[in-house]
Amino acid sequence: MVDKELVSRKISQLCNYLEALKGADDITWDKYRSDVRARAFVERYLQLCIEKVIDIANHFVSFYRWREPDGYRDLFQILNEHGIIPTQELSKFQNMASFRNILVHRYEKIDDEFVFGLFKKRLDDFELFMKFIKEYIAHET
Repeated sequence: MVDKELVSRKISQLCNYLEALKGADDITWDKYRSDVRARAFVERYLQLCIEKVIDIANHFVSFYRWREPDGYRDLFQILNEHGIIPTQELSKFQNMASFRNILVHRYEKIDDEFVFGLFKKRLDDFELFMKFIKEYIAHET
C-alpha cells in the first residue's frame, strides 16, 4: 500500500498553495497585466501546484513500480492505465504538465490571458486530482 502519510502531507502542501491562489481575489485582470509581482505570484503558485501534482503522481508510479514514464505527461497516462485518472479527465492533467514546462523553461512567451484564465477558472482541476488520489487510496485499503 502507498505511503498514505506521505501522500497526505503532499496533498496538504497542495491545498496550501491552492488556498494562497484562491485567497488572491484582489488580483484582477488589470492588476495582473500591470503588476509584475501579481503576475509572478500567480505563475509561481500555479507552478508549485502543478509540481506537487507531478510529485504525487511520481510517488505512485515509483511506489508501485509501474512502468517508467517518458515524461511528465506520461505520468498521468500511467495513472490512467492503473485506474486512478479516468480517460475523460486525462488531458487536463497532461496539459498541466505541458504548461509547467512552459512556465519553468519559458519555451515560448507566456500568454497572460491564458495564465489568468487558469488562475480564475481552472483551480478546480487540482481539487479533482486530489479527489482521484483519495478515492484510489480509499479503495486500496
